[in-house]
Amino acid sequence: MTISSKSWIAEAYIKKIRPVANRELEWFKNQKNLDDAIHYAALALNCCEKRYSHQRRITRENLHLSKKILLQNIEGIKNCPSFDALYTLLESLLEPVSGLGELYIYDTAFRLGAYLRRMPERVYLHAGTRVGAKNLGFDRKKKTLEVAQMPEWLQQLQPYEIEDVLCIFKDKLSKNQIDFSEEEMLKRSRCS
Repeated sequence: MTISSKSWIAEAYIKKIRPVANRELEWFKNQKNLDDAIHYAALALNCCEKRYSHQRRITRENLHLSKKILLQNIEGIKNCPSFDALYTLLESLLEPVSGLGELYIYDTAFRLGAYLRRMPERVYLHAGTRVGAKNLGFDRKKKTLEVAQMPEWLQQLQPYEIEDVLCIFKDKLSKNQIDFSEEEMLKRSRCS
């Protein structure tokens, strides 16, 4: 299917990807306690206890080291007043661990933020989202973008959903025509 308007991306995201993403979000929100949320978030495990594919290259040792560091800092994590504070804390705590890039830090903060009910209020840029943002004309060196800066067709989404769209559709955003089958879109419904 060839689409001529990028607004279709937001519509397709809402109809097809949002339900899947919301189930994942709810699963993290409903962990029994912060220790469990840290366990799954730090080890990058989904509800089937399988590692998220976009974190498959991180060594098991480094994931376990991340978990250990986060559990040692559980009070600081619990007391973060916002997603920004949580992200900044995780960034400083995990910076010394080799192989944990900004995508891992964002994803881990996002999953813990879901449990703590502290969601992003801005669009965070990392690996794939930087490419998507650049393809929409933004400075890829920025760390975050405001929702109000986004094209109008994206502003109907939550900041974390815009982050998802920028990553999923990163290679398609600079083109006037978007060739993307529904099957391909659903298959690629997670950032990698």
